[in-house]
Amino acid sequence: MASYEFTVSVRTQYLPEQSDPERTNFVFTYSITIKNTGTVAAQLISRHWVITDANNHIEEVRGLGVVGHQPLLQPGEQFEYTSGTALSTPQGSMVGEYFCVAEDGHQFEAKIPEFVLSLPRTLH
Repeated sequence: MASYEFTVSVRTQYLPEQSDPERTNFVFTYSITIKNTGTVAAQLISRHWVITDANNHIEEVRGLGVVGHQPLLQPGEQFEYTSGTALSTPQGSMVGEYFCVAEDGHQFEAKIPEFVLSLPRTLH
């Protein structure tokens, strides 16, 4: 029986050199790995993000593909990319989904687990 599944993992990083805390601008990158853990080749068509800062300001982002690509992944293959976002607070979170179409025409969503964007903690 066919299974349709992409597994998503995320790594984040704060970019102090691009941020300006005095102007409440905090820039982060996130590196995403998308792996086809199903049994059918499938293509990532579009994305939907919900970005929330520490003041509960929510921004939704929708668009085709990721970083200009709509990768077609065979079972076991993965695609990695890095993108970024700016927040007006030093902490926030992102969650979302990718909309995918398998080679047999089946449509499915790949959930992107919620992840935190936060300045690194420092010890004094």
